[in-house]
Amino acid sequence: MDVAGRHVLVAGAGVTGKSVVPALVELGARVTVTDGNAERLAELDGLGAELVPGLTEPPSDAVLVVTSPGWRPTSPLLVAAAEAGVEVIGDVELAWRVGQLREHPPAWLVVTGTNGKTTTAGMLESILKAAGSNAVACGNIGYAALDAVQAGYDVLAVELSSFQLHWSSTLAPDAAVVLNLAEDHIDWHGSMDSYAAAKGRVYARAKVAVHNADDDWSTRIAAEHAPEGARRVGFQLDTPRAGEFGVVEDLLVDRAFVADPDNSAEALATLADVRPAGPHNVANALAAAALARAHGVSPDAVAKGLREYQPAPHRAVEVAEVAGVRYINDSKATNPHAAAGSLRAHASIVWIAGGQLKGASVDELVSSIAGRLRGVVLLGVDSPVIAAAVARHAPDVPVNSLRPGDDEPMTAAVSAASAMARPGDVVLLAPAAASLDMFSSYGERGDAFAAAVRVLRDDAAGEPSDDS
Repeated sequence: MDVAGRHVLVAGAGVTGKSVVPALVELGARVTVTDGNAERLAELDGLGAELVPGLTEPPSDAVLVVTSPGWRPTSPLLVAAAEAGVEVIGDVELAWRVGQLREHPPAWLVVTGTNGKTTTAGMLESILKAAGSNAVACGNIGYAALDAVQAGYDVLAVELSSFQLHWSSTLAPDAAVVLNLAEDHIDWHGSMDSYAAAKGRVYARAKVAVHNADDDWSTRIAAEHAPEGARRVGFQLDTPRAGEFGVVEDLLVDRAFVADPDNSAEALATLADVRPAGPHNVANALAAAALARAHGVSPDAVAKGLREYQPAPHRAVEVAEVAGVRYINDSKATNPHAAAGSLRAHASIVWIAGGQLKGASVDELVSSIAGRLRGVVLLGVDSPVIAAAVARHAPDVPVNSLRPGDDEPMTAAVSAASAMARPGDVVLLAPAAASLDMFSSYGERGDAFAAAVRVLRDDAAGEPSDDS
C-alpha cells in the first residue's frame, strides 16, 4: 500500500467513494474520482480529490484503480485499466491492505453466500460483543469495512457480496463461510460457475473454511477453493459428525473446537435462543457460532450473543396479529432461495410475492411449499411467472394477481391476503424477487407492508391509525 505521492483512480462516487477517498488521501495518494453521475461526483467536493466525470480509461500515470463493487468487469474503464496493466481492486481489498499496516491488524471473520449473510453477520457481531470483543459488523451490511478498519476495531464480522469478492485478491480471513449458493446475480457474473468462483475467493487464503454441509454448492466451493492448509469445518441441521457443528435434540452443538472431536461435544445454545425462528436461521446461527468459536469465543458467549441478537428490519419480522392471523415482513427475501427459508418456517400461509425475478426460476420453490399455501397474492412485473408456477404445482390454491398501476399496491395486497387468511394462518411478505419495479428498495417495500398491516390492525380495533 505504498501509494504516497502516486496517482490512484477511484471509480464510483457513491458510498464506496465516500469511504475510499479520505483513506487514500490520508495515505498520501493523489486521487482522481470518476463517475457518470455529475451530481453524485460533486458530493465528494472538498475531500482532496480531483473530480472528473465519465472517464473511460485511467490516467496514464495511475498505479491503482479502486472500484465500486457495482461496476461490472466489462465496464470500459475497468477493461482499459486491465489492458494497461493497472491493478483494479475494490474497497474491501483496500480495507484489508490498510488494516495490515496497523501494528495489530484486525481479525477478519467473513460471511458470504446468496442468503442469510446479514443475519449471520449480525449474530456473529452480537456473539463477539457478548465475549467482550471490540467488534463490529461491517462490509455489505451498511458500515463500510474500510471505515471499520479506520475506526480501530479489533474484530470485524464482515458481510461480503460476490461483487466485493470479485475485486478482492489478497484478502486472508481468520475464518470465512459461504452459507449457501442459489441462482442470483447471473446477469453480473455471466454464469453460476462464475458466481460460485467469486464466492470461492473468500476461502482462497482463509485459515478456517466453514461450510454448510447441507448445501451442495457451499460444500463444493469449500472443497475447490480452500487452501490445502486451511481447517475445514462443516455445519448441518442434524447430529454433527466429528469436526462439525449441528443440532442434537434442542441444542446447537460444537464437535469441532473441542478437545476430543471424535468422542466429545460442547453444547452452545438452545433452539429457543435463535431468533427469528426457522431452520434457515438455525443454520445461520450455527455458521455464526462456528466463526466465533474459530476466533476462540466461549460457549457461554455464543448463547448470550444469540439471545441478545436483534434481527435487522425486514427480515422475518412480525408486524402484528389481527383476528388470529400473524403478519410477517420478510421483504429482504429478494430471491426464491431466500423466500424458501421463510415459507418453510410456517405451516399455513397466505403468500404475498412478486417483483423482479431477474431470470430466476420459482418452480422448485413453489413445488416445495405448495402444501403450506392457503392463498397467494401477487404484485409486480414478474407476477405472471409466479402465477404460472402456482398453477402448475398448486392448482387448487387461489391466486389474486393485482393489476399494474394500483395507487397503493401494498395496501391492496394486504387487504386481499387478509380476505384469504383464517385464524392460525400467517400472511407472509416474502417476495422471492427484487423490488425496484415498484419501490426504491426492499426496505421501502417492507415499510409499505408494515404500514398497511398497521392500518388493518387499527381498523379491526376501531381505532384511528397513525398510518392513515
